[in-house]
Amino acid sequence: MSHITAKKSYEQLVDRLNKYPQGAPPSESLYKILSILFSEKEAKLVAQLPIRPFEIKTAAKRWSVSYSEASKVLEDLASRAILLDIYKEGKVFYVLPPPMAGFFEFSMMRTRGDINQELLGQLYYEYLNVEEDFVKQLFTGTETNMVRAFCNESVLTTDDAVTILDFEKASHYIKSSEHMGISMCYCRHKMQHMNQACDAPMDICMTFGPVAESLIRHGHARKTDAVEGMELLHQAYEHNLVQCGENMKKGVSFICNCCGCCCEALLAAKRFGNLHPIETTQFLAEVNRETCTDCGRCVNVCPVDAIEIVDNQVGVIEELCLGCGVCVRNCSFDSMLFNKREVKIITPNSSVHRSVLMAIEKGKLQNLIFDNDALYSHRAMAAIISSILKLSPVKRAMASDQMKSVYLLKILSVLGYK
Repeated sequence: MSHITAKKSYEQLVDRLNKYPQGAPPSESLYKILSILFSEKEAKLVAQLPIRPFEIKTAAKRWSVSYSEASKVLEDLASRAILLDIYKEGKVFYVLPPPMAGFFEFSMMRTRGDINQELLGQLYYEYLNVEEDFVKQLFTGTETNMVRAFCNESVLTTDDAVTILDFEKASHYIKSSEHMGISMCYCRHKMQHMNQACDAPMDICMTFGPVAESLIRHGHARKTDAVEGMELLHQAYEHNLVQCGENMKKGVSFICNCCGCCCEALLAAKRFGNLHPIETTQFLAEVNRETCTDCGRCVNVCPVDAIEIVDNQVGVIEELCLGCGVCVRNCSFDSMLFNKREVKIITPNSSVHRSVLMAIEKGKLQNLIFDNDALYSHRAMAAIISSILKLSPVKRAMASDQMKSVYLLKILSVLGYK
């Protein structure tokens, strides 16, 4: 009977995780992972938490416990990077991040003795690299991508460097973020437990803003500054690592320095490249046939296998190219060109904007708006409605069809969005 009860607690937690656009398809591997990260009691409690950030009093009310008891549980979960604690305007807010990018990665971003990281790494490998459901849903389940690539800024021409926008530069977030943390690369740490890790730098995972502040506070990241951040970025360039970060303009909370052999995003790009799992940069690699010697170096360094040799000639597979610039940096004959894409790349403005887009595309918008108390939070509703009003007419129609809400339709109608 206790086994059945425990299973039910983890099933409730999985249901909670799947209310958010980035869900977690159930499998035995997932239940084993969650049983390592959460006790049965914790799973039951976390399953009741809101999707949006919440205060201690909200958790206490939902759990029917005292304020002090709720505070103790939340602080313990935050200390283990299950929850993030965010301090704003003199108040502390908690939020349950999605599994990725979120508490899956956080559990492997430092060496720890409180959990079995070797077993956890093996289970992550099974769930993400052997089973396909989670990764396929994560990276290809919506038209709006969760992750986007940044280009290697060192290969830009003077003209490109002038026209590229701040949000398209990894260096912009390194230089402008109030908080920046450095942690162990989850992907290579996981592969290390499978004896498959490469020799790329390990301590090079970058987090920013409130997420970095929380991880630093609890020892899951090391506080650093822009000077060291730029040194690490150039170190990443030297190791042919691709910068992959959150697909939004404002408030990017992480930039990973990814290798093509260990990192989940780039492995997904290799497995599901035609499904466009990573948002590209505005650039596209092209071979200068007049100077190319077809040496094949670019083929070997491309992290997503987007360059091939056909009939003894090097060529770029355009639909697979991320526009990262690794091939340009490695060409000894300056025969790899960086051209602007014909199709404009649209980047969501914020995490709320991106979440609304993804929720609409997955049929989960109602979970964001009617997240229990979220409906009564004017600030939360304002952010969500504002994002909806910025969508294209087609996506607004999708939102309306899903919601079936007189309230939302009335707002859209009054403001002229028929």
